[in-house]
Amino acid sequence: MTTPPAHADSPEPVVRGAGDAAGAPRPRLIALLGNPNTGKTTLFNTLTGLRHRTSNFPGTTQEARLGRIDLPVPGGGAAGATQSITLIDLPGVYSLALDASESRVCRDALAGRIAPEGASAVRPNAVVIVADATNLSRNLSLVGEALALGIPSVVALTMVDRAAAMGGPPQAGVLEGELGVPVVLCDPRESDGVRAMLLAVPDARASRATIPSNREALEQWATLLAGKARRQPVPPTDASRPALSSASAVAVHARHSPATDRLDHVFMHPLAGPIVFALVMAGVFWGVFSLATIPMDWIDSGFTSLAYAARVALPEGAVADLLCDGIISGLGATVIFLPQICLLFFLIAVLEDTGYLARAAFVADRLLRPFGLRGHAFVPLLSSHACALPGIMACRAIPDPRERLTAILVAPFMTCSARLPVYVLLTSVLFPGDALGASLAFIGCYALGIAAALGTALLVRRTILKGVSRAMVMELPAYKWPSLKTAAVTTWDRGLMFLKKAGTVILAICIVLWWLQAYPKASPDPEARRIRQQMALVETVEVSNPEIAAKRVAEADALDARRQQAQSFAGRLGRAVQPVFAPLGYDWRLCIGVVSSFAAREVFVSTMSVVVSGTDDPEADGAMEALASAKRDDGVTPIFTPATSVSLLVFYVLAMQCLPTLAVTAREAGGAKWAMLQLGWMSAVAYIAALVAYQVTTALGG
Repeated sequence: MTTPPAHADSPEPVVRGAGDAAGAPRPRLIALLGNPNTGKTTLFNTLTGLRHRTSNFPGTTQEARLGRIDLPVPGGGAAGATQSITLIDLPGVYSLALDASESRVCRDALAGRIAPEGASAVRPNAVVIVADATNLSRNLSLVGEALALGIPSVVALTMVDRAAAMGGPPQAGVLEGELGVPVVLCDPRESDGVRAMLLAVPDARASRATIPSNREALEQWATLLAGKARRQPVPPTDASRPALSSASAVAVHARHSPATDRLDHVFMHPLAGPIVFALVMAGVFWGVFSLATIPMDWIDSGFTSLAYAARVALPEGAVADLLCDGIISGLGATVIFLPQICLLFFLIAVLEDTGYLARAAFVADRLLRPFGLRGHAFVPLLSSHACALPGIMACRAIPDPRERLTAILVAPFMTCSARLPVYVLLTSVLFPGDALGASLAFIGCYALGIAAALGTALLVRRTILKGVSRAMVMELPAYKWPSLKTAAVTTWDRGLMFLKKAGTVILAICIVLWWLQAYPKASPDPEARRIRQQMALVETVEVSNPEIAAKRVAEADALDARRQQAQSFAGRLGRAVQPVFAPLGYDWRLCIGVVSSFAAREVFVSTMSVVVSGTDDPEADGAMEALASAKRDDGVTPIFTPATSVSLLVFYVLAMQCLPTLAVTAREAGGAKWAMLQLGWMSAVAYIAALVAYQVTTALGG
């Protein structure tokens, strides 16, 4: 077979199935290309399962997935011989010609100029173009652009069952004759459809088929090929975008059933839409914060048992302290939030696969637009409620670079799961025994974080990141039953990425924090020494009550722990910065907690437990009561006064107390300057708001 000449700036066509000089099959690269919401990524997940990795294209925030599959050797060969295939899932695009980052990435990847990090930049041997059979007029435009590159191609038509229900299946044979490349009907969730696509890959061939570029002609041609009598609207072309620049959002509908139209009438209604949206989001957060508690308890118990076993097995000393209090505790602090993060990603993936998430983004666009953001920022901000790290990484899907950077800067304002232990402690102090008051305080914390994020976005978009936002043009896919397998694979992928990129940073921070709290070693507390001497004397005279003896030993250990905290580097740092936080009502003990939690917010509670009660377990018997009733150096004033507690609550809602988030911001935003801006702004806002909260509460009698 001979191939036609390629464009000057296009990939050179590759002869299908060519081997090396020895006749052995050489590795092949196959690219998956398609519009968003065509089932392309579902097809990739079905083909590769968990045998894939996710990485960025260098210098971009565009993500690609690379996987490996085995195909029979084309053109004969030994029976059962297979060929290793590298599969690359390119970003979903509506057109290769658009001036958008995802379109540029696809153009360069198909030309062999760039490849995801860790892969070699080579031209694909073939491209599988995934097209939605229910909306051929839109998809054939991209098919024509891909075929013009001269790369051996296969067209895989998805949503075939839905197309059949809407007037008959597409005429694959007719379409193949017109396009000059194999066309297969493929359900990405069914093995038979995937197998048909795989069998067609060895027959991939280049084509210069002429596809109408005029929209009206394209619609008529697609209708003829599909054997349908109804016209299908397509998204606005790039030339029509200026006319939409003042619009908030444009919803592009494929041909849908009457049931879908009726649901959209409710879900996208100006009044009913936000109500449904609020109920769905409430259900998502209920699931995240209730269902995840069981695996979180398992993880906590597992790491506690592991630390205890290591403590028993190792001799006392610095190595045991590092392993138990630094490494194991650091790993536990990382992994314990994984169930919430994974559950949130799973639920988001399910909502996306059903088709509702596109409607939610459309509804959210109305809420976000006055603040300089669009509906594209909805999913990143939603993800940030579990953890800011995946939320910031999800900002890659925002097409406008200014909006993407704005969303990255404000995402940490959203209340993440790491703040919850601090909220529990402070609301328990403020509202002892008052569940309603504590619940309202929790709601207020979430609302304050959202308000700070939106206010900051408005300020940023009107100052340093000014610019006219592109209209949000989104496709509304048909509703369907979600693929739990696809959601599970996506969750696994995101969870593994969190552990690799965030877990290592958090672990290093926890080790440093342990060292600051453990050194220099303080001498034993005089009172603790006296108690131990007294207990030794009692034991030599008579058999003491075991319960009383254990209580006295625990009291001595707590005194030593408090002395160690006070004289450690962390304690000295807390005393040094206490004048800075004095206007907020914090004494030196609270300053230790604030300084220690700069690395990660969740360590505030355990640090305060050690400083006040001598145990790092705030759920230990009497630990919470000891925290609530602890006195300052004057022996009279509580550490947690109402005004101080309100100030701390406001501070932790708004402050940037998470070094891993700064590291991810620097990487995703394109430089450390943005991370430093984020740190400075959030710290200033938190300090001023906490100062106002303390002074106002004090003036009101708190």
